Amino acid sequence: MEAFSDFILSIDAYLGGYFLFPYILVGTGLLFTIYLGFPQIRYFAHATRILRGKYAKKDAPGDTTHFQALTTALSGTVGTGNIGGVALAIYFGGPAALFWMWITAFFGMTTKFVEVTLSHKYREKTSDGTMAGGPMYFMEKKLNMKWLAVIFAVATVLSSIGSGNMPQINSIAVGMKASFGIENWVTGLVLSVCLGFVIIGGIKRIAQFAEKVVPIMSLIYILGAMSVIFMNLDNIIPSFVSIFEYAFTGSAAVGGFLGASFVYAMERGVNRGLFSNEAGQGSAAIAHASAKGEEPASEGMVSLLEPFIDTIVICTITGLVILSSGVWSEKHQNNFDRTDMEYVTGHFDDTKKEDVNNLYSHVNGLTDIESFNGKIEVVNGVSTSDGYTIIALRSVAEKVTYSIDGELFNGSIEIENGSIINSDDSLVVSGKSLVKGVTLTTEAFKRGFFGDSGQYVISIGLLLFAFSTAIAWSYYGDRAITYLIGPAAVLPYRVVYVAAFFIAAIIDSSIIWDIALVTVALMTLPNLFGILLLHKDMKQTVEDYWTHFKKNPVD
Repeated sequence: MEAFSDFILSIDAYLGGYFLFPYILVGTGLLFTIYLGFPQIRYFAHATRILRGKYAKKDAPGDTTHFQALTTALSGTVGTGNIGGVALAIYFGGPAALFWMWITAFFGMTTKFVEVTLSHKYREKTSDGTMAGGPMYFMEKKLNMKWLAVIFAVATVLSSIGSGNMPQINSIAVGMKASFGIENWVTGLVLSVCLGFVIIGGIKRIAQFAEKVVPIMSLIYILGAMSVIFMNLDNIIPSFVSIFEYAFTGSAAVGGFLGASFVYAMERGVNRGLFSNEAGQGSAAIAHASAKGEEPASEGMVSLLEPFIDTIVICTITGLVILSSGVWSEKHQNNFDRTDMEYVTGHFDDTKKEDVNNLYSHVNGLTDIESFNGKIEVVNGVSTSDGYTIIALRSVAEKVTYSIDGELFNGSIEIENGSIINSDDSLVVSGKSLVKGVTLTTEAFKRGFFGDSGQYVISIGLLLFAFSTAIAWSYYGDRAITYLIGPAAVLPYRVVYVAAFFIAAIIDSSIIWDIALVTVALMTLPNLFGILLLHKDMKQTVEDYWTHFKKNPVD
């Protein structure tokens, strides 16, 4: 499993480094923002009026209303990215990562506007009478690049499982076990059955589910988050200051947090921003293609509200909860996943400046500290050997203990190249370190008005957020499989989708998130290439919309 994780990370490094993924993503949004005259600002108010149905035409072609399309797309974006993804960005990049999530969202509003407009424009009606659209359709019909359309559609199927499915149930299962003691496989089994019942009904049932659940789940989560923010109100201004202070320098070390370089903070902020709002990925364009309407640009304008709601509003609230509570730089008792820990040679103390500087370079990939090799002796769960330091979750681990089935371990443990190699798989390594993802957000919610009960807000919010995301992504995947093979392939795809949902409940969280990063990039790159080639078509479509609107102000 560790070898597989290393393989996935090497692909992620290649896509993120060689292709300069964060720069391409933000750069595309910046280019379109300038080219189209800042539509995320100019069209924002108009988009809200369209959403309220002010210009709606009752007999317009399509399967869903503007509101249903928006909530379906939001159910696909408002998920673990808003709860665990923001925490993961701060864990990796510190406060500065939140700044780059904002940047991704601001320019992502334009990118979303472009991809949805073009997908709605080149959508088509399938043999079963429903609308099908997405980047693969404009790639084939307008660009005459069938090969690119196939690449995108295959990537969409992979991403539907790798990012829209697996991280959702994994986060739910972790949260349910932490809060209620429910075993991961039980959560996976029950929710897999529920997932199957919902997605078998297709887009109309999914849209009906989304328009009811999304507003409710957002309200519950925001109320819980505000209780934490008000309890830590004195820390809000310092939190904002830290976000901007380190935006272009990287985040400084504080507490157990060893610091993050500028590049690391930016890359993780952009990646988490994309995972949260999916602007540039082309996924939401598939949902919006089903919306009723004759003017593609009108649906594109509705879609630019998504990154604003998802990232600039909900992710910011999560970020402020984590930063103002102070939990992000504190060490907490937890069990270490093997993929999150390493043994390095020498003794390092994170209260000493020189050691912190060396560790900063190591965890940010700037230099390497020699890996530890050898045996350590353990008596009553505690190591009696020295000459090494355990780095767990990008921090110096403290009060480390070893146990098997709840019993303190006694014996020798072989370490090779910084990793445990000869132990029983049931060996649990525990101690105090930084925490990440959903666990970090849960710790932050305990610092609010509800105290320890705040963890239940996360459990309920995560259940609703993540489950709705998995439902929305099943639709994206079945539209892609329909494009590739035809409607007959949809049922087998859904069976595989539900099976993967169950399996992901019991897989190591780190591997799940690594897979998600790769599948997101694989889907995004061809989509960005396609919309850049159609920049003139996009501009003309917007101009045609305003010409038509002035003469006949209906959708």
